[in-house]
This record gives sequence, structure tokens and C-alpha cells, in this order.
Amino acid sequence: MMRKLFYVFLISGISIIQAQQKEITGTVTDGSTSLPGVSIFIKGNSNGVTTDFDGKYSIRASIGDTLVFSYLGYKKNNKTVGKSNVINVVLTQDSESLDEIVVVGYGNYRSASITGAVSSIKSKRKKYNPLHHKIANSLQSNSLGIANSNQKRIKIRGVATFKKQKQPLYIIDGIAINNAYNPLIKNLDSKKINKINVYKSNKAKKLFGNSARNGCIVITTKKGNYRIENDESYAKIYENKFERVTLSPLSTFSIDVDKASYSNVRRMINNGEKVPFDTVKIEEMINYFDYDYEQPTDKHPFSIHTEVSKTPWNTNTKLVRIGLQGKEYLQENLPASNLTFLIDVSGSMGNANKLPLLKAAFKLLVKQLRKKDKVAIVVYAGAAGVVLKPTSGNQKEKIITALNNLESGGSTAGGQGIELAYKLAEKNFKKNGNNRVILATDGDFNVGASSNKNVEKLIIEKRKTGVFLSVLGFGYGNYKDDKLEILADKGNGNYAYVDTMQEAQKVFGQEFGGTLHTIAKDVKIQIEFNPNIVKGYRLIGYENRLLNDEDFIDDTIDAGELGAGHTVTALYEIVLIDAKSDYLKEVPKLKYTETNSSNSDELFTVKFRYKKPSGIESIEMVHVQNNTVEIASKDLQFASAVALFGMQLRNSSYSNNTNLKDVIVLAEKSRGEDKQGYRAEFIRLVKSYENEI
Repeated sequence: MMRKLFYVFLISGISIIQAQQKEITGTVTDGSTSLPGVSIFIKGNSNGVTTDFDGKYSIRASIGDTLVFSYLGYKKNNKTVGKSNVINVVLTQDSESLDEIVVVGYGNYRSASITGAVSSIKSKRKKYNPLHHKIANSLQSNSLGIANSNQKRIKIRGVATFKKQKQPLYIIDGIAINNAYNPLIKNLDSKKINKINVYKSNKAKKLFGNSARNGCIVITTKKGNYRIENDESYAKIYENKFERVTLSPLSTFSIDVDKASYSNVRRMINNGEKVPFDTVKIEEMINYFDYDYEQPTDKHPFSIHTEVSKTPWNTNTKLVRIGLQGKEYLQENLPASNLTFLIDVSGSMGNANKLPLLKAAFKLLVKQLRKKDKVAIVVYAGAAGVVLKPTSGNQKEKIITALNNLESGGSTAGGQGIELAYKLAEKNFKKNGNNRVILATDGDFNVGASSNKNVEKLIIEKRKTGVFLSVLGFGYGNYKDDKLEILADKGNGNYAYVDTMQEAQKVFGQEFGGTLHTIAKDVKIQIEFNPNIVKGYRLIGYENRLLNDEDFIDDTIDAGELGAGHTVTALYEIVLIDAKSDYLKEVPKLKYTETNSSNSDELFTVKFRYKKPSGIESIEMVHVQNNTVEIASKDLQFASAVALFGMQLRNSSYSNNTNLKDVIVLAEKSRGEDKQGYRAEFIRLVKSYENEI
């Protein structure tokens, strides 16, 4: 009987003890900023947890227990568990803590003779964790004084001057790294590292100057000559060659209203960087600028303009300009919009020229929305989620607040984000309205559908929904232009690169209608040159937009979209029948080829096919250009200056020994009215590039 009573009391005692345990939650900060990675444990007990990205924690404890909060660079803080289930803690800096943390010996620990505490990382070979394979993760997992809050940007905690958008200076094997390339440091294999020294702000500034005011991480590799490589990616471009008209009389391509290449090239030149060949898409550089084309006056949504003149860089050829002008609409006359902002908030978006610039850019768009417009916001990092359900455009404060609350962190599940954004756009589809997903990202997908092939397959499937796509690229260092171009091209959309607020104002201000409202889709152009007059031709640019000749009348073939008020310009360099040219090699005479002498005054015929935004059948337009060579208009002269600059950047075979001074002279005399100053900016850009090379 006594034994039974003993067990009853024992079980009751355990139950009472368990009943006294409760869930304690709270947030740890330094007074202004949340602290991730803070260690919390019960005094006298090995049980413990760490705070998450937002400085939050949860731990089971009993009344009377002492919680110990510990973080390198800060004083320990003890809190006794009372009746409240919430314990928020503010940690204060330890003034006696080191200005330097030394992380020594990845894989083989080596002692170091330094003054003060040392935080060392020692690789555990038997329990290898792939997450520790990169520097940032290794530092975060092993040294609580260094917080990697977004898995790609290392923050030095205990630095009084540190702010969210500021980053430490990295020095790798004696070379200071431009902070634009900090995201690339995550790719450095930790097995190649010999030693890492982490200096907090005060000492870093003394040692390395003002550029290290936010702290400095000095990395020494085992070989001692590591160099950070640019991780940007661009589709390969093979320059169009001259074609002989008798062998290939037709030239067929899709229009391109994208302008990303120009602003991206501008960014590189302004940063003093070398411009890689494949970043230069000449058609996008030409189309960045507006030209004075007349508005359409008939039933078609765009007008057609052609012009033939002398080629500024070659006396043996002529230059042809083909221009389209999309119909302009007053904003109040545009259809209601169902917009879904799809925003990348992954770790790679943490730089000031990414998420912060993105949020400021989107606010420009929000300010122009009307009551009948609806906006939803989907974000993605390691996963995707809805942060704002469809909201009327007149609730601007609510939309802007949702944008302001966005923070970066985690991996990049871009495919999952696309799935969710399109699902939401379909659910709120507006018949006869503007249904559009606006994707803003650096294009660095690394979870789920991430390869270019998989992304293309995904977006082709999604365009069947009738939802259009606008793509906005941000940032550099790990920018994926090739992926974003695929998304825009295959998703019935347009593509811009935003490097400054000035560019954001252009995209969402001056070109608001064209950016968001499609007036014609699957627009194709086919030119047939008259072999009686034209010996050869070359399309300048559009290399990634070429179509097979038979694709022109095939309505299942996707092509480019034209927005309200947008212009499209294409240039051809042609060789007339009696001109000499080194670009066209002689071929044997053709026995059966015939020419139509009755059309001897026609230089070429250009055909256009397009569909209405919700249409499935193409409408065809035809325009004939007679054999008349005129003095080039200012617009053609300026477009040719931009084209020539692009050819020189690409080291083209057809720039004919011209130089940057030729570009400047041509652009200066054709600047024209230039209300927004974009042409003047182009001239300054060429001059600055001339000084760099």
C-alpha cells in the first residue's frame, strides 16, 4: 500500500512540476535593431535556443528559472521567469569587448597570438554540414558575434554605427572588394580559406580608412591570389551579318520594346567598369530613346514610318529606319488594372541598389493608380507568400505600408513566386482589363524552377492565362539578365533595368502607359528587299529576336508586345545593286532566279502582323518604301549615333574604323529638343567612356 502511495505522490509531483513549465517568448534587441543569433539558456541547465532573423525566441521554462541572454560583443543579461509569458530583452554593448575577432583555420585549428578573446571556427570532419560550406554560413553557425541575417550579407554585431543597409568592407588576399560584389563572396569555398579576421568599426576605420567604417572582414586564402569574379549572366549574342538579297530576300523578326540593355550599360560605364560584349543589345539601346513619329490615324493601334539615308560610318551603304508608334491614351481612358507585384525579397536583394530602390520605384507606380485599379503583393525568398491581398488603388497608404514592411533574407524560390502571383492574378482577372504581373528581382533564382530552360517552360505555360508580364531588373554583381529576358520575351511582357530613381521615374512616370498597358501583342515584322535595287542588307541588332520566315504567318509563334505610346525602331544597313562592298562575297549566278522589273522603283516592302491584346488571329499591315534617299532626320542621325556606339562597344566587324569622337559629333548635332535630357545624358556617357579607355 505504501509503495502505491509513493508512486501516486511521485507522479503527482512530476505533473505539478510540468504544470509550472510554460512557453516564454520575446524579442532581443540592442535598443533599436533586432539581434539574430542571440544564445538563450536556462541557468544551471544545458537547454537553450537562439533568436531568429527578427530577434525573436521561444523557450520552455518554469517560474523562478533564470534565463541567460548571451551575445558576443554584448554584456550578458539575466532574467528571472515570473508570471508573465513574455520577456523582452535589450542587450548593451560590452565596452571592454574586442575590436577584432579572428576566425582561424578552417579544417585545421591553429592557435593565434593575439590580445583578448578569439572566436575560432574548427571544421567537424566527421559531421560535415553542407551549410557550412560557404563563408557566411560558417561564420554565422560558429561565431555568435557575426550575424548573417539574410544568408548572403554578413553583419558584424557589436558595431555601434551599423545600420541595416550598410555593409562591412571585405578584403580578400589584400584586395578591397567593391561592395557591389559582396553577394559574390558567398561563392568562395571555405576549404580554400586559411584565415578570416573580423574587425569592428572603430578599429577597422583606423586600419583601413573610412571605407571600413561599418567594419571589415579580411580573408586570406590558402593560395593567396583569389579574385572575386562577376557572377552576372547574359545570353550569347552573335552579330547579324550581311545577307545577299538573291539568296535571302526576306528578313523576319519580332519587335522589341525592352530597354534594359541601355540602362545596364550606363550603370557599368558610370561605375568605371568594362562593358562585356553580350550586355550590349543594340536594339534596346536605340529603343531607349523616344523619336518623333506621328500618331496612328486609322483603325490600327500603331503607325508605320520608314526613312532611307546615307550611312554615317560607311559611304558604300545606305541606312534604313523602320519605326512604329503606339497609340497614346490619357490615363483616365486606360482600362482598369489588376496588378500583382511579385517582389524578390531574398538575401541577394539586400543591397541598397536592390530592395530599397525597388520599394521607392514601386511607390511611383502606386501614386498613379486609380480607384478602379487593384493591387496585390506577392513576395518570395525561401518560399512565396501573399503580403497584400487585392487592394483598391485609392488605398495608397495601405499599399505603401506593405511595401515599406518588406525586408530581405533567405534563398530565392522564384518559380514558386511566379506560380503564386499568376494564381492570384487569375483569381482576380478583369475581363477587358489590364491583367499583369510585375516581377522585380535581380533574377538570381536558386530554389525550385531555376534553370533558364525550366523558367522558360514555366512562363510559357503561364502566359496562356491571358495575364501579361512586366519584368524589372535591379542590382548588379549577381544580376541574371539572360533569365529576365526569357521571362519577358516568353511571358508576353516587357523588360527594364532600374539602376537609379531617375530610371524608375522614366519607367513608371513618363512611360507609365506603355509599361503597363499592352495595345498589340505578337507583333512581327517581315521585310522583302527588291533584288533589282538592293544587293545586300544587315539588320542592326535584334539578334535574339530573329524569326524563321515561315513564322511570320504562323499565329502560334510568340512575338513582342507593344505598349500604349511606345515606339519601336529598327535599323538596316543596305548595299545597293551598283555599290561595291567587302561584306558581300561573290556567288555563282543563279539560273532560275527572276526579278520583277515592274517594281523597279520599290526599295522594299515591309509587312507587319499583330494581334489585339485578347485576340488569337493576326491582323496584317503593309507599307512600301520607294527608292528615294533623303537627308537624314535628326531622329535618324541620333539613332545611328546610338547604334554606332553599340557597335563599338561590341567591337563590331562593321563599325568601319570609327571612334567615339565620331559618335559624339553625330549625337551632338542631332540632339534636338531633348525635353527630358536623355540625349544629353547619352553624350556625357560616351564622353566619360572615352576618358576611361
